[in-house]
Amino acid sequence: MPGGHPKAWPHIKDIFQSIAAKSEGEACCEWVGNAGSGHFVKMVHNGIEYGDMQLIAEAYHLLAKGVGLNHDQMAEVMEEWNKGELDSFLIEITANILKFRDEKGEPVVPKIRDAAGQKGTGKWTCLAGLDFGIPVTLIGEAVFARCLSALKDERVVASKKLPRPSVNADSVIQNKRDFVKKISKALYAAKIVSYAQGFMLLSEASTQYKWSLNFGGIALMWRGGCIIRSRFLGDIKRAFDKTPDLKNLLLDDFFVKAMTDCHESWRDVVAAATRLGIPVPALSSALAFYDGYSSDVLPANLIQAQRDYFGAHTYELVDKVGSWVHTNWTGHGGRVTSNAYNA
Repeated sequence: MPGGHPKAWPHIKDIFQSIAAKSEGEACCEWVGNAGSGHFVKMVHNGIEYGDMQLIAEAYHLLAKGVGLNHDQMAEVMEEWNKGELDSFLIEITANILKFRDEKGEPVVPKIRDAAGQKGTGKWTCLAGLDFGIPVTLIGEAVFARCLSALKDERVVASKKLPRPSVNADSVIQNKRDFVKKISKALYAAKIVSYAQGFMLLSEASTQYKWSLNFGGIALMWRGGCIIRSRFLGDIKRAFDKTPDLKNLLLDDFFVKAMTDCHESWRDVVAAATRLGIPVPALSSALAFYDGYSSDVLPANLIQAQRDYFGAHTYELVDKVGSWVHTNWTGHGGRVTSNAYNA
């Protein structure tokens, strides 16, 4: 993902592309843009990676604690998923990890301390999202999930003191084979949101910094040699080829169809996880983002009224967008209007 001064690229292009991973005979390396655009694109790649890893971990948790599969069975499920729409590097290696045995012939994963580390690129992505006002909520939850996992000693104490759901998994998940399919659909839908949020951030940064990023080209670069390599990167490329100024991947026909097929299963999985007390922060935050993004009306009007009540921050009326007004909510004080202060 090289960026910097454009005159440098011709001098290093052959070197970079000759050593880069190849996909369908093409080098997964191309000029990104000016200044620090290459670093920024790499950062967002890693942010999406955080989200993907957390989503797969939640699917693993649901398969183990909800469905009751052993590690060999979960590996078989992952291998089957990797033959379809979830085909990706992370699903592939997760299957290998789950079936790996130590010198005693026992699965290794249950012996690993459940406290995840991080190097910071997910956090940087979230900070960039906050700076640009882009809701990379799934990536944020993935970062915080690692922070929560690091509180291992506290969690052990809390697990002995705080009440947990007493419902039996069999009463919540009555058809386990069907539920496994629902988990795959929930995972697929949430992964799409992960990429959609990442490209939203890239788009805003490209606009702010005047990078003119080639989003389709970026998707092609991620097809090989990248941790987030997945089957639908080609679909992302086609979406941007068809509509270069596409506002959000979720608005492309291919992804609309995918969400139409998956969102009910997604809801069932999140609801079941909640009843069973299985934390699914990434799956649920992705669903909340999807529901918020697809809602023509949100309760932010009440937030604007609250802000105006306690701080006279003003608000816009539905039928007078661009005109900021203040209401004298308490009956005390004078009438206030603002034409300059855009809150």
